[in-house]
Formats: sequence, structure tokens, C-alpha cells
Amino acid sequence: MADILAFAETRDGALRPVAGEVVAAARSIADQMQGQVLALVIGGPGSTEAASDLARYGADRILVAEDESLSLYNPDVAVEMVASAVAGATPGAILFPASAQGKDLAARVAARLDVALASEVTEIEVENGQPVVTRPMYGGKAYGRFRFLESPALISLRPNVFPASENPRAGTVEALASVAVERKTRVLGLEKAERETLDVREAPVVVAGGRGLQDPDNWKLLEDLVDALGEEATLGASRAVVDAGWRPHSEQVGQTGKVVSPGLYFAVGISGAIQHLAGIRTAGVIVAVNKDAEAPIFGVANYGVVGDLFEVLPRLTEEIRAVRGSDG
Repeated sequence: MADILAFAETRDGALRPVAGEVVAAARSIADQMQGQVLALVIGGPGSTEAASDLARYGADRILVAEDESLSLYNPDVAVEMVASAVAGATPGAILFPASAQGKDLAARVAARLDVALASEVTEIEVENGQPVVTRPMYGGKAYGRFRFLESPALISLRPNVFPASENPRAGTVEALASVAVERKTRVLGLEKAERETLDVREAPVVVAGGRGLQDPDNWKLLEDLVDALGEEATLGASRAVVDAGWRPHSEQVGQTGKVVSPGLYFAVGISGAIQHLAGIRTAGVIVAVNKDAEAPIFGVANYGVVGDLFEVLPRLTEEIRAVRGSDG
């Protein structure tokens, strides 16, 4: 019998989509290990109210540290908060999202507790009462299964792989006592992008472009497609166009950028270099548009269109708008 601690990420006092995924995954493991799910929320004003929603995904207890000083992520404070929660509960496993914040925190917690961390996990099983995880290796060319020799087992989950399934519990909310920590870092300011978009790692739909678009001004074609697909879609880019300065690094998909697992991935004007393919192997459905019928991207695509993207994209966008319009 072992409890599972799930770190539920917040931003601006609201839960991020990955929070539901992590808690739901923790519920599945806890049921097999005959334990409870403890969700940990660290954030600014509004976090306590938002945290109660985690009971919907299976949290039995919800530990909340809410304070104005916690509005922005601080690794020094977060690590000690997790360590405090672990000391009070002694969980068998701790789950984090493999988001930018989650990966940073998970690695620090592993060092703080001196235990192993399995990152970017895509599958979790329970064998003989212990978690066994599967994660991609060698750029996604192989998958490895790992057991943990010490407890707690630290695991970060790849976004969009584990569904945020509802499994309601009573979900009592408890205030987590503050911990005195020397802050070695502080945020001086935040600069937000002009257009609020989903992170490419977490978006259910990604529309990515490559050198086939020929000019950064042609990105308007991809933006129109994203708008037609709705709020769950976001833009991505190949390394070549990021290196050329066409798009920000935050949009780069691939082994040297961000590994993505959307339900639907559009590769437009992307030939499919091996580094790019390594970043999209766990995508649900891949749609490729390229004028070169021999492009490597077609070797992994579920659907492929061989044609001029400047003709294909406007028609595709038009059809999607028509379908979504008829549904709404």
C-alpha cells in the first residue's frame, strides 16, 4: 500500500491542463497500489479555489501553498515545499508534468531527495506493488522499461500522453505550512508574447512549418489554419526556420527543440530530418504536406498530401472552417 504525490502546476492562480493529466495518472497508479492520491499545488492568490477541481481527477487530499510570494515559480521554494510534503506523507511515487517547470522541479527534487528520476515517461504499469515506467530512448528509436530501486519513485509525464480522465473523489483541501527558504534567485520581470498561445508541448493540435514556406511572411498561411482549428491549436516550427530567425525557439519541434505528443500534428513544408522526426514520434495523427513525394516525413505520416502548400493550405483552411462552422 502506497500513496502517490502529484505535483499540479498552476499559472496566474489557475490550474494548467497538465495538472489534470498528472493527477489522473496518479489515480490510476494509486488504485493499483491501494493508496491515496495527494495533489500538491503551489501558487499565488486563487490557487486554493482552483485546486479543489483536482478532486474531479481523483485527488483524495489536496495540499495547497498559496501566497502572493508564490505567484511566480521559484525553484528554491518549490523544492522545499515538495520535500516538506514528502516528509509528511512518505509517498511511494511522485509525479510531475514534463513541462518546462515540471522538468526543472523534478530534477531538483531528485537531487534533494537523492533518488532516481525517470523523465518523459509515456507509460506506467504496476508490477508487484511497484511502478514500472516506459520512456523513449535514442531519439525515440527505442523504448526502455525501468524499475525503481529506491522510494519514492520520481516520474515526469510527457504532456498529452496521459488523458485527464475524470474519477471523482471527496478531495479535501488542506493548507500546506510555509517553509522558510533562502531564495537564491528572483524574477525581475516578465515579458509576454504579443499573442497568447498554447505551449507547443502541451497543445492538442500543432501546426508546424519548415523551409518549404520559403519566407517568414508566408507564416500567415499557418496562422490562418491555426485560427480555423480553434483554441486547442498552436504553431510549431522546424529547426531550420528557427535557426534562420523566422520563428522563436519556443516553437521549435524536434530533438534539439521540444518533443511533442499532440493528438494531431501538421507538418507543412517540412522534409523530415531525423532530428525532427525524433520530436514527433509520439504524436497521435501526423498530416504532412510537401511537394516532394520522396520526403522522409511521408514515412511517418498517417496522411500525406503531395502538392504545392501554397495551394493546399488555403483550401484545407477553407474546408476546416466550413466543417467547424456547420458544427457550431
